[in-house]
Amino acid sequence: MITTSKPASVLLIVLGLSLALWFTGCSTQKVFEPSDNAPARPRDVSGVPNAVPKVEPRSRYGNPTSYVVFGKRYHTLASSKGYQESGLASWYGTKFHGKRTSSGEPYDLYAMTAAHKTLPLPTYVEVTNLDNRRSVIVKVNDRGPFHGGRIIDLSYTAASRLGILGKGTGRVEVRAIDPRAPDPAPADAPLLVQQDIPASTTDSQLFLQVGAFQNRDNAERMRNNIQAQNLGAVRIVEAGTEQGTFYKVQVGPLSDNGEADRVAQALQPLGISAARSYVK
Repeated sequence: MITTSKPASVLLIVLGLSLALWFTGCSTQKVFEPSDNAPARPRDVSGVPNAVPKVEPRSRYGNPTSYVVFGKRYHTLASSKGYQESGLASWYGTKFHGKRTSSGEPYDLYAMTAAHKTLPLPTYVEVTNLDNRRSVIVKVNDRGPFHGGRIIDLSYTAASRLGILGKGTGRVEVRAIDPRAPDPAPADAPLLVQQDIPASTTDSQLFLQVGAFQNRDNAERMRNNIQAQNLGAVRIVEAGTEQGTFYKVQVGPLSDNGEADRVAQALQPLGISAARSYVK
């Protein structure tokens, strides 16, 4: 309890510290105790879908023009447009589960979310593990990490999907996604198109179509990611449409529907959905 006998300068210091902690994370523990734990009984999170980018108003909380943590001032970006950065990612779990984030939302370790020091809240970003090329899409709704050299703090589930839980950190690339952008398939968030099934599948080859991109680099990134899993041949097919040229990523040819089911199931932990495509 604060009494009137305390000097005014002390009251100002206490008030300033309280405001700083409000903006920088879901609790004082998040700022001063970076260590964290996984759930005692982890559930299978391999099927948790990516966050879906959508246009949202800025959070009423967590978006000050600037704030100070550990004597360092951070400036909130006016926009996430064009943001891309590589560095270390860390993760946070049970210690902050259910606690309030900087945006005011409760932290859910089983959701696809993240914390960032300067991106506007909320921002949707694609995070790619540079060591295994796995990618996820998360919603940035919190502030942090404030541990040296780290650029993003991932939820337990997002870190699990990227394969960095055991190490605690991982080398990643972070790229902001603009939900209003004309390209509906940013980075490794593929646009799955309607299954291309001919009237007769006799003498047709069976493929699993896993993505269609307007940027060939994104298609090649997904192909390399899948090839690293040794799931068979992967090809890129160029297709012209009224919306422009798309680069389809397809796994195959596959021998039958049984093999297609097996490959589709193996792709799920990578956050990749697939549609069957029969090609003459």
